[in-house]
Amino acid sequence: MAQAKKGDKVRINFTGKLEDGSIIETTLEAQDCCTDDDCGDDCGCEYGPMELVIGEEDFFPMVEEALVGMTPGETKTVSIPAAEAFGEYDAEAVFTIEKELLPEDLTPEVGDDLVLTGEDGEELEVTVVEIGDTAITFDANHPLAGEDLTYEVELVEIL
Repeated sequence: MAQAKKGDKVRINFTGKLEDGSIIETTLEAQDCCTDDDCGDDCGCEYGPMELVIGEEDFFPMVEEALVGMTPGETKTVSIPAAEAFGEYDAEAVFTIEKELLPEDLTPEVGDDLVLTGEDGEELEVTVVEIGDTAITFDANHPLAGEDLTYEVELVEIL
């Protein structure tokens, strides 16, 4: 039976989990990673196998490396340390801005994800973590920063 190699286009199923076992994304419809009723189409779960070319880094490089040598139907578990996933949590990426410096029509709530644009036009994705009387605190870390991940990966087929 053929083994996957770098440069092969493949179809995979996977389930990504945090250390506590909660699912962050999956291609398997039987899994339910959308625990929030209003998660809509943006929950991280796109059911059905994912296609990728091994080595093009369209997915986590450690997962793509694990696919090399696998045969269709084979599964592997890949552990991805935080530094190789979404990075370590950086306390310096949490900052506070005085409300008077923000647009007047901005009325964020804690937990909102926003894109702030600096004077130089550079955009920064942030999450609102605290709202005070005169200032708002934002966190520019990825929501999964500092989290070790585990992916269960099945090679469905080599295309």
